[in-house]
Amino acid sequence: MQESNDKPLIVQSDLMVLLDERKPDAQKAREKLVLFMDAVRRSGDIHTYQMTPLTLWNAASAGMEAEGIVSFLTTYSRFGLPYQAESLIRRLMGRYGKLWLSNDSGKLVLQGDMAIMNELYQHASIVPLIKEPLSDGRWLLVEYCRGTLKQELTRLGYPVIDLAGYHAGEELVVQLRERTLGDRRFDIRDYQQAAVEQFYKEGTVQGGSGVIVLPCGAGKTIVGIAALARLGRATLILTSNSTSVKQWKDELLDKTSLQDAEVGQYGGMLKQVRPVTIATYQILTHRKSKEMPFTHMKLFTERDWGLIIYDEVHLLPAPVFRMTADIQATRRLGLTATLVREDGCAEDVYSLIGPKQYDMQWKTAEAASHIAAVACTEIRVPLHRRSTAAYAQASARSKLRLAAENPAKFSIVEQLLREHAGKPTLIIGQYLNQLHALSAKLGVPLLTGEVPQQERQLLYDRFRAGELPVLIVSKIANFAVDLPDASVAIQLSGSFGSRQEEAQRIGRLLRPKAGMNKAWFFTLVTDETKEMEFAMKRQLFMLEQGYPYERLLYPEMIDTHEEAAAQ
Repeated sequence: MQESNDKPLIVQSDLMVLLDERKPDAQKAREKLVLFMDAVRRSGDIHTYQMTPLTLWNAASAGMEAEGIVSFLTTYSRFGLPYQAESLIRRLMGRYGKLWLSNDSGKLVLQGDMAIMNELYQHASIVPLIKEPLSDGRWLLVEYCRGTLKQELTRLGYPVIDLAGYHAGEELVVQLRERTLGDRRFDIRDYQQAAVEQFYKEGTVQGGSGVIVLPCGAGKTIVGIAALARLGRATLILTSNSTSVKQWKDELLDKTSLQDAEVGQYGGMLKQVRPVTIATYQILTHRKSKEMPFTHMKLFTERDWGLIIYDEVHLLPAPVFRMTADIQATRRLGLTATLVREDGCAEDVYSLIGPKQYDMQWKTAEAASHIAAVACTEIRVPLHRRSTAAYAQASARSKLRLAAENPAKFSIVEQLLREHAGKPTLIIGQYLNQLHALSAKLGVPLLTGEVPQQERQLLYDRFRAGELPVLIVSKIANFAVDLPDASVAIQLSGSFGSRQEEAQRIGRLLRPKAGMNKAWFFTLVTDETKEMEFAMKRQLFMLEQGYPYERLLYPEMIDTHEEAAAQ
């Protein structure tokens, strides 16, 4: 029997949980915790997690029950489960499934637990959405308030199951294409098919709207394409950048029976509205001034869409959230590698796109060889001596940038390139001056937002073909860029403490590799500076997915000649 002092968890009454990774069963406990908690920070061997209404409702939507969570925490908690915590878990999870929306002869109706509805009737934000209380305890709701009501109920702590159904949308004849790749037949993987079926769930709770979470490289695009084919309806696909628009179109034409004339690209010079239309979030949120309306938001209503796919749903901007609130009768599918949002808008994803429907852990995908095994290393680099005086006098924000642009990092990059010569390598950074300087020093092409789309595509193609062994990229490569042959990534600098960005950058390496199926991620951090604090936060998501960072401390290796070149 395990001694209580050896148990890895300390559960607090405010639903905060501390994980001591030095204890036996710490890894086993972590694998369970991530199913119903968010990791919030790490200090040494202690990881801090937080349960929230949202994490518990997502767990409930995935089939977890309060009893199972209470039992797990009781078993692994060093000092037992506080009564207040147990009560709160049961109360929050007990709210799931107690309210639901339905369609009564074309009218939107809310019904459910009468005690909860009586309590809600006291809230000023809810009353204007009620058109008429019905005699059987149900509420007839104001027309077109479906999204607004769901947002408000989520904010108040009462999740609602949406069973009001969906309009079919314009019919589209489309099938997945069966084909042979050499001696290997292309086919949708079992977990991809399971994700599609979990999303579709015709006639069941929350079927037809929700979020699929898969690691980068595990085929989220394939899931979206298979869902589109499963429904057979006109589809609007929203994604993060123009490169991704082209990739979606290429994949649709390659893997389905759709013809070129049926797939439109909406953005830049092309404004094609076709049975399947692909656009970026940026084009939808474009407007001439803050006072003017969004020019292209009409795309949501220009065709009778039966499905809207939100690629990289964690990036969804506020104006698209607002539009999504008005189109709740259209099926919605969110795709992402991580539901982490740094802006606190995860509640809007839950209420307006739908709950998490399917979530594959990164290490699970790795164990099945669906993605590459990645070794993560943090290399701590001393601050260049020419920067120490400026750093000491700088503001907090300037300190971070000085540390991030530390010229002493350049020699480490060169050493890593020598050690991994012959492996396709990406060098990724945040600051353009730093990237331009490194590009000139190494004689390596730099890909930024300044590079025209056609030239950008040529660089991608040359990298894939092996003609360019090394490519330097700015943050435009964080999302939805198909660089399947990258085996090494070197991170020079990042966007403050963005866990999401760290995961996406590592994701550039995760597509399966021939042979050993391995990849390497190096993040360069200036030692004893503010950059270390942000690096710890950035790494948190990957640590909780089971990817430890090996830490190396490099001495300064820049001679006088190199110093001059780095300035």
